[in-house]
Amino acid sequence: MSSEIRQLQPQQLWNKFADLNAVPRASKKEERVIAFMKQFGEHLGLETIVDSVGNVIIKKPATLGMENRTTVVMQSHLDMVHQKNNATVFNFDTQGIDMYVDGDWVRAKGTTLGADNGLGVATIMAILESKDITHPPIEALFTIDEETGMTGAMALKDDVLSGGILLNLDTEEDDEIGVGCAGGIDVTASRTYKQEETPKLKVSYKISVKGLQGGHSGMQIHEGLGNANKIMNRLLFDGFENFGLRISEIDGGSLRNAIPRESNAIVVIDTIHEDAFLLEINLMVNSIKRELKTTEPDLIIDVLKHDMPTHVMDLGVQEGLTRALYAALNGVYRMSADIPDLVETSNNIARVVAKDGHIHIGCLTRSSVESSKMDLAHTLRATFELAGCEVEFSGDYPGWTPNMDSAILKVMTKIYKDLNGELPHVAACHAGLECGILGQHYPNMDMISFGPNIKGAHSPDERAQISSVQKYWRFVLEILKEIPNKSIIN
Repeated sequence: MSSEIRQLQPQQLWNKFADLNAVPRASKKEERVIAFMKQFGEHLGLETIVDSVGNVIIKKPATLGMENRTTVVMQSHLDMVHQKNNATVFNFDTQGIDMYVDGDWVRAKGTTLGADNGLGVATIMAILESKDITHPPIEALFTIDEETGMTGAMALKDDVLSGGILLNLDTEEDDEIGVGCAGGIDVTASRTYKQEETPKLKVSYKISVKGLQGGHSGMQIHEGLGNANKIMNRLLFDGFENFGLRISEIDGGSLRNAIPRESNAIVVIDTIHEDAFLLEINLMVNSIKRELKTTEPDLIIDVLKHDMPTHVMDLGVQEGLTRALYAALNGVYRMSADIPDLVETSNNIARVVAKDGHIHIGCLTRSSVESSKMDLAHTLRATFELAGCEVEFSGDYPGWTPNMDSAILKVMTKIYKDLNGELPHVAACHAGLECGILGQHYPNMDMISFGPNIKGAHSPDERAQISSVQKYWRFVLEILKEIPNKSIIN
């Protein structure tokens, strides 16, 4: 890890970020970072609680003269999305993130950076550790497993916090104040199938789709980025329709909340059709590259000879699978009729695996409207059930309904304008923030979300803007100074 990160301003924030990024912290593997945060709070002599699921709560009294201000819950999540470039050799279970400075940006070498939501965590750590920052009573809430189910927020007890204001530090645009977010649900389709011995007089190829940007499956779902699973299915479908292509296996995508960047398939075709198949698939590859040349300039699709597999997928199942994947919606389902330019409902076909007689398809469906979310989820269910799959809904979490009369919103809007000479963009986002779930536990808590500029979250292109972090830090410090008295919030 480069020491130059620790020299950036504000130094206290970047130092805490560097400390945090030395600790492996994958979703559902947060044991080490939980222990790290517990030790951090206890070392400061602050009340530190680790609840039954691993959420860490650290409480710090107000600085002198701020005792009558409303207690503020400062909240971020401990886990990060683990993604790396195909050529990057990196073990997320044992290695810390390798960061470097690139002009006005901090990046990681071939992996996700962890700025989502590590910069929020580091901000809170810096304030807890500080001796000269003015602030009201603070309850720092560090949740677990935000990225793959929000189980930490869901399991939070209703009596562990007393704060009247919640500052969620998980927004990725520094001119935005978040007042609402989408809910989500995991849609999983699965089935078994019979394998057939590979017929004679066949030739085998491995098709690889790679070089896509990937990214956040909520915040970037409207950007027209390529989905490796959908691109692969186009190739497989066309190969079967025209040349009798048979599928041996497919392995595409990774995490539900990341737009899939890579997919690989092993297929066989009749030897007699080999030349025509290669000509046709290369024409199709070129067409797809032309379609995506603006959004995916680095797209690579390889079609290379491969060892002959012993088995292929049952023909009827293959037909059903490729048709279902073609029919299943990926991308924007509906734009909001109430908030300009906001995606209301979307789906990400995140994971497609077909191997050894088992099919698994994983989707993440998001919406700020509960009925629309379930409408799309049932659309996907019907599509996959027609292909003989069993479909399960899981990980359902609510959205966060905007409160435009929020007292802390008024305070923050004024501070932002005073600092920057313009009004912030007050908006809801098409991502899953924990505010909706936390609001169920604490319905009277006034909630807001904000943060610095972070680009490419959930992909190895993730980067945090240094100048924006400085702007955001000034904003945080002023907000803490201006937190209203308890009587105003209550």
